[in-house]
Amino acid sequence: MTFPLPQSTILSRRAFTALACGLALSASALAPAAARDAYPSRPITLIVPYAPGGTADSMNRLLGKFLSDRLGQPVLIDNRPGGGTVIAASALLQSPPDGYTILGTSSSTLTMNPALRSDLPYDPIESFEPLGIVARLPAILVANNDAPASNVQEFVELIRANPDKYEYGSFGIGTVSNFAGEIIKDAIDGKMVHVPYRGAAPAMTDLLGGQIPFAIDMVVAAAPQIAAGKVKPIAVTTQTRAFQLPDVPTFQESGYPEVDIDSWVTLVLPKGTPAPIVRKLEQTLADIMADPAAQAALRELGVEAMYTDGASVRAQIEQELPLMRDIVKRTNMTID
Repeated sequence: MTFPLPQSTILSRRAFTALACGLALSASALAPAAARDAYPSRPITLIVPYAPGGTADSMNRLLGKFLSDRLGQPVLIDNRPGGGTVIAASALLQSPPDGYTILGTSSSTLTMNPALRSDLPYDPIESFEPLGIVARLPAILVANNDAPASNVQEFVELIRANPDKYEYGSFGIGTVSNFAGEIIKDAIDGKMVHVPYRGAAPAMTDLLGGQIPFAIDMVVAAAPQIAAGKVKPIAVTTQTRAFQLPDVPTFQESGYPEVDIDSWVTLVLPKGTPAPIVRKLEQTLADIMADPAAQAALRELGVEAMYTDGASVRAQIEQELPLMRDIVKRTNMTID
């Protein structure tokens, strides 16, 4: 014998069915969010604004390796030299803000180019999500072995006596090497011809080959050539001597306190990247820079590891940009 179910039981079953359908729909709606939380689920591209073989390229490749190890996805290096880092910055901003394209760049992109150019395709604050500063690098004036100067005094006398006769190579207009060159010229009251290259490596190649008598490079890149006796060090551009070259003087201690400039290295994402991805990459980068293995690898490359967070990058830009604009005005720098 069967008995009819109470009306309350029927309603309960109906409610249960509705609840089950609702849960299924909710799970379906949450699936895309779960997929987003799985970042990264495919390879990441790290754009480098310089040619292969230079300091920035080597450092970014090393950072890419450590990022890959921690994130569990390949990090592919995409070299985009030229334009004083503008080409690379433009490539980043043309990519989706999804965390799968990162720019490994420097103060050249974020304070020097903005001080020099009014037609940039980006704003140094509004266009990027910075992940932190990972190193500060001093620059150095170096000379071809046949150049008639081997120290600051001889260099100053040579340049003052021969206005615009001698050239200095940089790794691009608007880069730290370009700014350092113009600061040096202004400080010593001398005139030189600026020869911009598409990266540090081609500039060093021409210096070694005698196509240019002087170049301004980062200490980390120039130190091996100096140690091998292939180029002559003149002076470092920062307040203190570089740990890689303790016997090379600074311009400041040689009587030119106005020469005080370095390059800070940072990783940035395009603006609009989801906050959880920004936080994950920022924390990953902080963990890498605190890792003794990463510190040792960078030091072997000639870089003293450090880390400050993304907020500090914005503060650095706001502090440094007016100073760079003053240098541009004082030295009459142009993009020509």
